[in-house]
Amino acid sequence: MDNRSLVPHPSPSFRLPIAHVRDVFRPHEVERKLAKLPGKDHEGLRSTYERMLERGPERFQVKPSGVPDMAALYAQLPNFTEALDDVRRHVALSQDSRDGLEVTPMLLLGPPGIGKTHFARKLADLLGTGMNLVPMSSMTAGWLLSGASSQWKGARPGKVFEALVEGQYANPVIVVDEIDKASADAQYDPLGALYGLLEHDTAQAFVDEFAEVAIDASQVIWILTANDERSIPEPILNRMNVFEVEPPSLEAARGIARNLYGSIRGEHGWGARFQPEPADAVLEQLAELAPREMRRALMTAFGNARLDQRDEIAVGDLPRPGSGKGRIGFLQ
Repeated sequence: MDNRSLVPHPSPSFRLPIAHVRDVFRPHEVERKLAKLPGKDHEGLRSTYERMLERGPERFQVKPSGVPDMAALYAQLPNFTEALDDVRRHVALSQDSRDGLEVTPMLLLGPPGIGKTHFARKLADLLGTGMNLVPMSSMTAGWLLSGASSQWKGARPGKVFEALVEGQYANPVIVVDEIDKASADAQYDPLGALYGLLEHDTAQAFVDEFAEVAIDASQVIWILTANDERSIPEPILNRMNVFEVEPPSLEAARGIARNLYGSIRGEHGWGARFQPEPADAVLEQLAELAPREMRRALMTAFGNARLDQRDEIAVGDLPRPGSGKGRIGFLQ
């Protein structure tokens, strides 16, 4: 296997990641499938095979070049400490060897808006790999993960195939969001593909039902989120490390708001016009919101303050509290 020390878009939070190159499919299998296609019809399948051969099978398999300093992440995500600890252990195991980074699939359980998807994005940044979001609540058929037979009208490859074949990485982070809201029908089990994908050995030869070519999905880093585990089959739960994510304490929520203020301010040129730190009263107000709502509230507040030609956000710049929508309970 060819080894390289080059990774596109390295994360600035730690040293340049180590990258090897890994084949995610066998070109000769694709060539064989392409040669067997009839002269007419199957244009979608033909195009898929040609695209695979054009892109080639090699993808970056990346990992941090050392155990990264995760202090900032622990501060930004104080209620995800156990999940971050688990990631840190896996990163440590992959060091000083040719082994790839292998992370046990994880299920994040917690109320809406608590920051589960945000955690996944930060994890993808930390590891230097890409992220793909699969929102199960919007899935109307189980084949969106595993693809649908090319015999069906409008069929196409599934999300796993797309992430590996169209992406840059052999080990992308794939987030299956709100798995407990997947809607099954009589024909398809929306979670059916996960039985094989969450097992390392069977994932090495995952077959998308559209392309019908084995894909190596064994290096995918799986993060599943749910509000309630009761609708998730036990065999799937048993394939994952389950982390119950509690709402942040009021003190932790203030810290999240402060970090978010600094992040937004630093990401925008107009941020230099504002004070480095928000007022305590503003933090108190923001701390009552779910982490998901804080960014929207801050953007509104920055805009209101700018319209008023002020360099500091006031409580009055924040959106008016509604009927409680978006709020969460806090630990005392």
